[in-house]
Amino acid sequence: MACRISELVLSCADPELLARFWSEVLGYAELGREEDGAIEIGPPEAGFGGLQPTIILSPSSDPRTGKLPLHIDVNPVDRDQDAELERLLALGARPADVGQTGNENWHVLADPEGNEFCLLRRRLEPSPAVS
Repeated sequence: MACRISELVLSCADPELLARFWSEVLGYAELGREEDGAIEIGPPEAGFGGLQPTIILSPSSDPRTGKLPLHIDVNPVDRDQDAELERLLALGARPADVGQTGNENWHVLADPEGNEFCLLRRRLEPSPAVS
């Protein structure tokens, strides 16, 4: 038997802000809130336990130092890379420089709290509904 990723936990200063941002980016919805202020977001039709992992935005007052050891890559599913880049920038993402050469076929961006993520070129088809 193998494991799969069910949740990603991101410590952040403003869970509300990042829950809104990542929900818009991924088409996720709020699934729940904890007493400590953590917010879980995930696929609205599947929720926790579905094929896609959920994201927990966990409040933290510890300042982040340096680059995160893990980052998220996203792919457009219903538009080309240029149109998706425009959408992500309008949502609050901003270009990030992590030493790329300028010849990459992806874009490095940062979310509203500065967490880097990449917008890849390849378009993915949405998953078929599972019955």
